[in-house]
Amino acid sequence: MTKTYKIALLPGDGIGEEVCEQAVKVLNKCEKLFGFSLQFTHGLIGGAAWSKHKNHFPKETQDLAKNSDAILFGSVGGPVEAQFEQQWNNCEKNSILAIRKFLNLSINLRPAPIFSQLTDFCPLKKEIIGNEDFEILVIRELSQGIYFGEHSRPSPNEATDTSQYDRKTIKKVAQFAFKTAQSRNKKLSSVDKANVLETSRLWREVFEEEAKNYPKVNFESIYIDNMVTQLVKNPKQFDVIACPNLFGDIISDLTSVLPGSLGMLGSASFGDSVHLYEPSGGSAPDIAGKDIANPIAQILSASMMLRFSFKEHSAADAIDQAIRNVIKIGYRTGDIFSGKAGEQKVSCSEMGDVITENIG
Repeated sequence: MTKTYKIALLPGDGIGEEVCEQAVKVLNKCEKLFGFSLQFTHGLIGGAAWSKHKNHFPKETQDLAKNSDAILFGSVGGPVEAQFEQQWNNCEKNSILAIRKFLNLSINLRPAPIFSQLTDFCPLKKEIIGNEDFEILVIRELSQGIYFGEHSRPSPNEATDTSQYDRKTIKKVAQFAFKTAQSRNKKLSSVDKANVLETSRLWREVFEEEAKNYPKVNFESIYIDNMVTQLVKNPKQFDVIACPNLFGDIISDLTSVLPGSLGMLGSASFGDSVHLYEPSGGSAPDIAGKDIANPIAQILSASMMLRFSFKEHSAADAIDQAIRNVIKIGYRTGDIFSGKAGEQKVSCSEMGDVITENIG
């Protein structure tokens, strides 16, 4: 019997619609090759939802998200110069942050794939980045920490932000991080500031306890200040990096520049039952509708959806391999086009086509 998976397709704003279209194209090819069925239901979120519902995350979209097996999300937000217009005012806060809270998304995965063919776009020297493909995976806790503590401004001259973590939340991240590391290169680095912060001391304590259950994983705890230094000096020494919320925000921003383009960065956020998959870049309204956006981040997010929500590992592997093949052959959207011999500049839709053709 063919398995059917229900997907809430939320393209959002800007380039969201066109890059989602390419991801759906790739997923449809996987349906035919790997014997499962995908049921897409289109929903509105962000500025696109405001146009119809005067709400960035309307009840119709909430119901769709709640009743789906997974969510493939594009991006939200409008032009900077229009950020205070009703359609765009607090758009990101009222849509992507709202859906994260609605689904209780608590663990975020941010892979940073570094392709040897794209090292010209990496800001690090070639002798540092090397000549081989590698990937750094940042695991970020999403539900606690300083972003979710009490924030107060008792007077114009003082302000307080409270950071809080509990053992249960940290253990959930630690278990996920160790399992992930064990399935990859058996290397896990946990980031904290345990020499100063009490929440970090608890974080380190829980991770070191969990490490006893994974003796084959090469585990280290590392201070945040040393981590940012080492990521610039020698990023290839890291594989899986687990971080509390604030530090994860910082570290994932640092690793995001290594691939050379935000268009190469997919992500996944895990909730209690429904998970959300989205590219790490923004809505890029300045290039929306021009068919020049890089759809690889969205397609990689779709691959993660197949892998983590549906356990369709063969299909996910096929997508990832197709992307590697396309990059190796020399197909490039504008953001990763250097003009070297052997490169072929393609549009957003053409990139979706060649990746689709390379699956199978």
